[in-house]
Amino acid sequence: MELGFWKQLKKPFFALAPMADVTDPAFRRIIAKYGKPDVTWTEFVSADGLMLGGREALMKDLAYTEAERPIVAQLFGSNPVTMHDAVKLCAELGFDGIDINMGCPDKSIEKQGAGAAMIKTPDRAVAVIRAAKAGILDAGKNIPLSVKTRIGYAKNEIATWIPLLLAEDIAVLTLHCRTRKELSLVPARWEHVREVVALRDAMGKETRIIGNGDVRDLSDGYAKARASGADGVMIGRAVFGNPWLFAQSTKSHTNTLLTKIKDFYFIVLQKLGFKNRYWLRAQTTITKEEHLRVLVEHCLLFEKLLGDVKSFAVMKKHFKAYVHGWPGAKELRMELMQTQNATEVEKSVATYLTYRA
Repeated sequence: MELGFWKQLKKPFFALAPMADVTDPAFRRIIAKYGKPDVTWTEFVSADGLMLGGREALMKDLAYTEAERPIVAQLFGSNPVTMHDAVKLCAELGFDGIDINMGCPDKSIEKQGAGAAMIKTPDRAVAVIRAAKAGILDAGKNIPLSVKTRIGYAKNEIATWIPLLLAEDIAVLTLHCRTRKELSLVPARWEHVREVVALRDAMGKETRIIGNGDVRDLSDGYAKARASGADGVMIGRAVFGNPWLFAQSTKSHTNTLLTKIKDFYFIVLQKLGFKNRYWLRAQTTITKEEHLRVLVEHCLLFEKLLGDVKSFAVMKKHFKAYVHGWPGAKELRMELMQTQNATEVEKSVATYLTYRA
């Protein structure tokens, strides 16, 4: 088992979740600048697409900067041959790790036998994992392979599905604490992470276990990690409109006196009733103007990096996240939804800050 950079991370570590049409290069650069996580994931990319057509556009999704390291490329696909070749390509591109998506519930992905559909075809899942490992070796690299999945398809299948994955000696297993059928319609059940940790330990594996689902902020993540025994925590939706979320992580975990003082200070604040580190920072330093400035920066970067391959409408899902929580936010948001490009967003925000802020 090759753990690579994972063995250097202190626990619990925090990861940025891979999210389709969200964790694109523009989003990741913004996150790296304002609140870098311990590990960054790309959005998932089709192994078939990379190898059988559409590579030029998909390569833009795999563009990254040194500031994003360690960065993991996530791929999906059910064809061992194309998975091998796509993993080889990503390894040659210099990614720090490769992840296979075996949990996405999107119907178009499942029709390809990929994503969560792989839970129903365990033999194919094993073949894909082994092909991916071969792809890494054929690239002349020695980087870790990981899998992101769910607790089952229509029911809890931890007892059968998870040991099969762990037996393949993957470096990391990320568990979304719901079944595919449940989507995100029910609360994530982190007690299942504890089950998987126990399974890992019973099997004597070194695989790192990451919990995923309904993590509100860093303090919530720390609490969930402590309760479940997870090695790491993955955060997705909570980062929307909040690129500062990871900034307050004690991710260096150094044993310095300063770190211990900061941790003690945070514990005291919790006992006094303050639950959310980001909330504490947001109330004092992250202003409405800063949210709007970063929104404009994000839009301009999206257009620069992806404007020739993706519709600007993709950015609009971020508007509600960035623009909320103050009088007049709704009106500005409605205005922004009518914009067609980054220049119009920049103009609307400038006008708002000048005359209506």
